[in-house]
Amino acid sequence: MKSVLVTGASGFIGSFMVEQALLSGYTAWAGLRASSSRRYLKDERIRFLVLDMGNPDTLRVQLADHKVKFGKIDYIIHCAGVTKCLDKREFDRVNYQQTVNFVEALRELDMVPELFVYLSSLSVFGPVHETDYKEILETDPIRPNTAYGISKRKAELYLAKQTDFPYVIFRPTGVYGPRETDYYLMAKTIRNRVDFSVGYKRQDITFVYVKDVVQGVFKALEKGKAVVGRTYFLSDGKVYQSSTFSNLLAGEMGIRHVLRIRVPLWFLWIVSEISEHVSGWMGKTSTLNSDKYQIMKQRNWRCSIREARTELGYEPEYDLRQGVKETMAWYKKEKWI
Repeated sequence: MKSVLVTGASGFIGSFMVEQALLSGYTAWAGLRASSSRRYLKDERIRFLVLDMGNPDTLRVQLADHKVKFGKIDYIIHCAGVTKCLDKREFDRVNYQQTVNFVEALRELDMVPELFVYLSSLSVFGPVHETDYKEILETDPIRPNTAYGISKRKAELYLAKQTDFPYVIFRPTGVYGPRETDYYLMAKTIRNRVDFSVGYKRQDITFVYVKDVVQGVFKALEKGKAVVGRTYFLSDGKVYQSSTFSNLLAGEMGIRHVLRIRVPLWFLWIVSEISEHVSGWMGKTSTLNSDKYQIMKQRNWRCSIREARTELGYEPEYDLRQGVKETMAWYKKEKWI
């Protein structure tokens, strides 16, 4: 039986990857920190591997011990990372440097997998086609404008320089679904019958349901060597406006009337700066910060999934309506809403 190691397994996307590994008949290893929650990792078939990627020496010992006891890992899905931090330098330390630590340890210990899947982000591109609203393509200039996007791009470039290291990169657009907390904040706002939007210029938004991200990744594992060195965008293949998501949320909660508040970008910038500084002073991360401002400011999030479809056989199973319906059902079941 082939084995799959999912790093960041306690997180939103990682926990779904572990579940799919089990469903697909793999031996599923959940890679996480010693302090990580195992709330969504209750299946008794899951095996756990504690990894301290911030400490290269400890990491090598942990991986070497695993190799002695269980042998090499066939596939690795690297989901570990951070999306918001108190100190922006943390993005680089976790998303980039810890990826380097991990890959170097695998090389040193002769534990290079058959395929190493790196979960990156559409954010690595920054604003592209902001006036003509064309789909972002793999060949477009890559100019990330957030600390998060820069850290992800650095990790991509590092992987691209590796020889004899079989990797594939996925760049999903906005990922939502059960267990996710950022889009959940929007649901809480809509529950209070308020909907905020930003900027007066058209904004094209794309989404991908978490289970479709999982689908794309496991199709890549099936393809194996055929996808080595490739990068793929993942979305549901459709384009939405800013009100679509909030309208669907309201519908699932039976809310008929919502107060629509649209604020200018300059106002969002001020609020983001204040929120970031106050949160830093309080020692807490803030959902609204300078990185989030750049993301909300961007007007075009279209991306082409043509290569994922033709090369992987990827076909989105959830559009936004279906995904929101399933997500909201989970929120209600878990009493989040």
